[in-house]
Amino acid sequence: MKKILKNIEGDRAIWAIVTVLAIMSFMPVYSASTNLVYVVNMGTPSYHLFKHFVLLFLGFLIIYAVHKIPYKYFSSGSVLMLPLVVVLLIFTLTQGTTIGGANASRWIKIPIIGVGFQTSTLAGVVLMIYVARYLAKNKEKKIIFKESILQLWAPVALILALILPANFSTTAIIFSMILLVTFIGGYPLKYIASVVGMGVLLLALFVLTAKAFPGLVPNRVDTWISRVESFSSGDTEEGYQVTKAKIAIASGGIKGRGPGKSIQKNFLPQSSSDFIFAIIVEEYGLIGAILVMIAYFFLLLRIMIAAKKATSIFATLLIIGVGLPIIFQAIINMAVAVHLFPVTGQTLPLISSGGTSIWMTCFSIGIILSVTANRENSVEDSSNDNPLEILHETVG
Repeated sequence: MKKILKNIEGDRAIWAIVTVLAIMSFMPVYSASTNLVYVVNMGTPSYHLFKHFVLLFLGFLIIYAVHKIPYKYFSSGSVLMLPLVVVLLIFTLTQGTTIGGANASRWIKIPIIGVGFQTSTLAGVVLMIYVARYLAKNKEKKIIFKESILQLWAPVALILALILPANFSTTAIIFSMILLVTFIGGYPLKYIASVVGMGVLLLALFVLTAKAFPGLVPNRVDTWISRVESFSSGDTEEGYQVTKAKIAIASGGIKGRGPGKSIQKNFLPQSSSDFIFAIIVEEYGLIGAILVMIAYFFLLLRIMIAAKKATSIFATLLIIGVGLPIIFQAIINMAVAVHLFPVTGQTLPLISSGGTSIWMTCFSIGIILSVTANRENSVEDSSNDNPLEILHETVG
């Protein structure tokens, strides 16, 4: 154990917070998984708990492996990953599968292990790194909007266009985070306003096209509209989900019903993923809800401290770009459960069950820890024959 702890680098507080969140997830996932057992007729609670443990274990291995990579290599890596991400998104859009009754093809099955992988989450992380790279490289230059359209916004538009048909909420989150990072990175505000205008125009064009040709993008636009309507009316399936979530939260009180004693988990769809916060509040009450929110608050605090202490513009933007979406996703998940936001299908990072969300969150955490470890100093003496160094210099 001492040897393992000795090899752990980076912000120890972030390591501790992530570990606490992972530990906090076991009881709610075990309890909420009874919905999958008795309603969906899938496995046993012990099976789902073990699966969640394995996914988290692999997630921590991802954190460990990624945080050992000098963060500067992620810059060139994002350029190399963009074409792969485009191919994966196209494959997912045309050949993807539905999981858990979702109304869109968002996943591809990983061979052998059979775990669903949501390619849009990988695309989001790669895109944030690419944007941070562009802003860092052009920090001392006068940005010309026409040039930035090709170098920055064309890849962004392409990837978001491939995510949009199946997952509007993820598209909106990624686009919002990109706008925030570009603003922090010094991209001219008037250009950001132009990009927002073009984005709204393209979205409107997509919606009109989908409505005019329903067979082109089956169900999705109607689903978005119904979710917005259900946010106020509560008379659709999403309204049913939110109603059950509100009942769970209301019945939790201060201390909650107790571990494993949730009633609404038997009626609430996606109780172990999208609506796990409602189960937490029902079983652990207001106290449990506050503890979860405090954990995410401290994670946000450490992310901002890490960004402030970063030794380069790219490092700062990298931490913000991959770190803030984790917090933003957590806020949206909790807001949906208490009916402050329409149903989006976003999980609670590191707590909800699910492979892709856990792994990509861990990948992002690993990147942040790589920056806080400041490993760039240790590679200065490395050999010029280092393949990563050669690749980094080649890509530029």
